[in-house]
Amino acid sequence: MNRITRIYLGLLDRFAVRHKAAPDIRLQVSNLTRHTVLATCMEVADKGERRRKGLLGRQRLSPGEGMWILPCEAIHTFGMRFPIDLVYLDRKNRIKKLRSHVLPWRVSACFSAHSVLELASGTILSTKTCRGDRIEISSALPPDNSADVLSTLD
Repeated sequence: MNRITRIYLGLLDRFAVRHKAAPDIRLQVSNLTRHTVLATCMEVADKGERRRKGLLGRQRLSPGEGMWILPCEAIHTFGMRFPIDLVYLDRKNRIKKLRSHVLPWRVSACFSAHSVLELASGTILSTKTCRGDRIEISSALPPDNSADVLSTLD
């Protein structure tokens, strides 16, 4: 388990103790190599139903939104209504593979990946993201809830 995953799971545990439910934590995804931001509202799909549903049922994915699926080596877009960009990451959050504008009813895989970022179509191009770039995933707490969530971490 990498450092980012441990931090995320720690946040979940601390929040759940106080609120008796897992929070809908949002993350920010930055490309440290290019000094760009890929997402400011990244959801996490790391368990059961969330992993199975993914982005299904949504009408679109707005710029700055996305989903981090972990662990994950392959995805499908069966039943989706819009194209997405895919960023496959290794355990150290280095980019292993990129796929832009993946249309609905497709399959994509990178068997050396540990996780995948599903992003709004056009994100890879607009941020000039490339294979080998280093990604940082950090907390993106909304201003109105940040004090409440942060107080649970003390």
